[in-house]
Amino acid sequence: MAKRDYYDVLGVAKGASAEELKKAYRNKAKELHPDRNSDNPEAEAQFKEVNEAYDVLKDENKKAAYDRYGHAAFEGGGPRGGGGFQGNADFASAFSDVFEDLFGDFMGRGGQGQGRGGRRAARGQDLRYNLRVTLEEAFKGVQKTITVPTSVGCETCHGTGAEGGAEPQVCPTCSGMGKVRAQQGFFTVERTCPTCQGAGQTIKNPCKTCHGAGRLEKERSLSVNIPAGVETGTRIRLAGEGEAGMRGGPAGDLYIFIETRDHPIFQRDGVNLFCRVPVSLITAALGGEVEVPTIDGGKARVKVPSGTQTGKQLRLRAKGMPALRGGGVGDMLIELAVETPVNLSSRQKELLREFEKLEAEENNPEGSSFFAKVKGFWDGMKGQS
Repeated sequence: MAKRDYYDVLGVAKGASAEELKKAYRNKAKELHPDRNSDNPEAEAQFKEVNEAYDVLKDENKKAAYDRYGHAAFEGGGPRGGGGFQGNADFASAFSDVFEDLFGDFMGRGGQGQGRGGRRAARGQDLRYNLRVTLEEAFKGVQKTITVPTSVGCETCHGTGAEGGAEPQVCPTCSGMGKVRAQQGFFTVERTCPTCQGAGQTIKNPCKTCHGAGRLEKERSLSVNIPAGVETGTRIRLAGEGEAGMRGGPAGDLYIFIETRDHPIFQRDGVNLFCRVPVSLITAALGGEVEVPTIDGGKARVKVPSGTQTGKQLRLRAKGMPALRGGGVGDMLIELAVETPVNLSSRQKELLREFEKLEAEENNPEGSSFFAKVKGFWDGMKGQS
């Protein structure tokens, strides 16, 4: 099967710059890496093809030879620039380059204070803190002081982990990379350095306070601003407030997850609030007013229409919760619940019986409609029998 054009393999034009070639290669290699395509039997072959193409085009001499002679430049009898995949050893080298490009940041390459001869100190872990607030606090916003158990930089050694604050030494085994490579047939395998355990550095005289870690376990108090409008699930990030890094590395972040407590009066749905308000039978029948609370601590008088039934909703505009990132304020929805009187006196019962005698069908339209349907249902059943 004829080889595909290397530029087509990477999806770039023939005059592509080195940066364009590298970007295209990284995208293709990530997309086709066998570890990410275990269900695609062709992925490995395509992955090798991408690496072969980039191995040639990234080298100016190989690229020049390929542009002039095509694939023949690297076949027997053609001009060779040392390129192509000449056996397992060349592929292993190229495969190693893939790991370097794709996973270097995770295995100790790249980043500030780091390179071939030195390894960046380890970043501290991110922390999570669950914070419960009341609905009133979520409405207004609040400042909270929290206590976080975490790791802080050792003041004795200034976070270096070495006695007297001396700088750690580059590990002689891995030359500061934190990893060692070994050839195993077809692959080049990288393992954590056994001497420095991946740190890339060794400490000759560990600090007696932190025992070489460069940090200590300690509780810290932090003041946190909780903005108005937060709700359960809101996440607040405090950069650099997580665990201190190992041996002077950057601190992680602190993530505060908000949970709002249930409220005895209001139920929340996004920016809207619901409030179930009982009204007397008389008020529901004749109409009137009822006083309801609002989340800001105030009061509002609401008109109850005559003939109100349980479940009727009334809306108070802009009496709900504020939107977290602006965008106005929600509404408050009032659901009326008609309350049947209990513990009646003899006189009250007598009056209700008198009222019952005066009732007409039009006083209970819903009940009259329902029982008319029931009568029709029963009549239909009798007709079938």
